[in-house]
Amino acid sequence: MDRPARLRAATTREVSDAAFTLFHRIAEPASARIRLRVVELGLKAQIDFQNAETDAKGDPRLGSAPTPALWGGRTLTVGEEGVSRRLESLRPEREDGW
Repeated sequence: MDRPARLRAATTREVSDAAFTLFHRIAEPASARIRLRVVELGLKAQIDFQNAETDAKGDPRLGSAPTPALWGGRTLTVGEEGVSRRLESLRPEREDGW
């Protein structure tokens, strides 16, 4: 790959300020339930969704772990039950800053 192609490839990923990353699979029922729960709990602004088969393919944070999986900066919580428990412990960010 020539230098310009490498630069273009490096800029195709979007940068997110989210504190957490949810690794999921579109066709996986457990991932769908977790995505819905994130929205229901008002946590979407804090959690970046990354499709494990496209967006996060080869991401070292996920490795070969099953999905759904939630990366919190230091640890990876794996599986629907574990991720669900972790989501319940988070608080939604309020738009008014309180």
